[in-house]
Amino acid sequence: MEDTKKDKRIYTLSEEAPAKAVVKMGVPLIMGMMIMVLYNLVDTYFIGLMHDDYQLAAVNLAYPVMMISIAISNMVGTGAASLIARSFGAGNKEKANHTLTVGFSLTVLNSIIVTIIGIALLPQIVTGLGAKENTFGYTSQYAFIILLGSIFTMGNYTFGQLLRAEGSAKFSIIGMVLGTVVNIILDPIFIFVLGMEIRGAAIATILGNACGMLASVLLYATGKSLLRPSIKYILPTKEILKEIFWVGVPATLETLLTSVAYIVNNNLAVGYGELTVAAMGVAQKILSMGNYIYQGFAAGTQPLMGYNYGAKNYKRMLNILKSGIAVVSSVELCVMAIFGIFAPQLIGIFTQSPDVIATGAKVLRTLMCILPFVGAISMSRTSFQSMGKPQYAFTITLVRQLFLYVPLLLIFNHVFGFNGMIWAQPVTEVIMMIVSTTLLYRVISKHARGAYE
Repeated sequence: MEDTKKDKRIYTLSEEAPAKAVVKMGVPLIMGMMIMVLYNLVDTYFIGLMHDDYQLAAVNLAYPVMMISIAISNMVGTGAASLIARSFGAGNKEKANHTLTVGFSLTVLNSIIVTIIGIALLPQIVTGLGAKENTFGYTSQYAFIILLGSIFTMGNYTFGQLLRAEGSAKFSIIGMVLGTVVNIILDPIFIFVLGMEIRGAAIATILGNACGMLASVLLYATGKSLLRPSIKYILPTKEILKEIFWVGVPATLETLLTSVAYIVNNNLAVGYGELTVAAMGVAQKILSMGNYIYQGFAAGTQPLMGYNYGAKNYKRMLNILKSGIAVVSSVELCVMAIFGIFAPQLIGIFTQSPDVIATGAKVLRTLMCILPFVGAISMSRTSFQSMGKPQYAFTITLVRQLFLYVPLLLIFNHVFGFNGMIWAQPVTEVIMMIVSTTLLYRVISKHARGAYE
């Protein structure tokens, strides 16, 4: 029975029709990520029920703390997942198992470092996030608990990536689903029944991640995965470390740059009032439903590209890229239409403030314009990572965040005010879609022609 499961997973990676393979690998992740949307929205929803917009703003201000934890776990998850997929494609299962075990140990080590440094520098971090007098205390409370539970957040995220690398897309979402269900159950208990307010929301989030991480560990321990960590592989080789960090460090820098852009955006928004931050936070959380769709397709495409790169099947890689972009762009256009029609009603789920609803609907209707374009960018970036070419992936993010988005954010905000600030991202994504897909197509085509050794 296990051999049959293995054959089906390998068949999907190596031979299945490109569009069908993209859907098969992407849809389970999207379903899991839709559950993750609830993970992000549930805190916002229950905190909104307290009718305290400052606590609502604090959740948004503290969000980069979670993003930075994920950025660091992404270093190990992306680097190890890329090497695992390429090793599978080349038929080297022992190296894949060794890489998996090293990924586990590095995740634990990194989480300890994040917790110690984050708590030691908490006041400076909260100030840098843009918290002011009315939000500083709430932001500190939320961020402290998130930092304390870094091991669970980072473990849940990384182990899911490692499961996807071997083609186990369905298994990889179990941790996400379980974690979200636990969070939804615990949130009202901690926030209202125990009266812990924003601290309760943070505790529920961490306990949810802890359950999700445990689920992934049990999948490996019970032998349901193709690979299993082993104590004999606990010590990394120089080659594996080099490969993990070669792909992983740029991936981490990408997420960190995104966090920097997010912080710059929040600091500009504070200039229009702290409640504007609350409105933008709600709009961005709703937009995450669209974001997780393209991220799910991109994450599902990553092992397909990595496996076929290892097998030197470049023609299939190009077909996967074309099919993936067509699928994700079509789906996102439908999501965009829903957001445009129901924006005020969606914002109104989380707050009763007319000002927050009006501003949030305006932000959502502007930011939704990124959706038809960002899928191609994300798919291009993750494809470069899966090929072991992180320099291209990092270049895309560097140009996108530092050379385009942040400058446009500052310039548009200065010239056009709040309207200009929120239009900076859609303009950025249109430009980057053209740049990133052209670059990836040319690199794969060069491999197909034998231009690379």
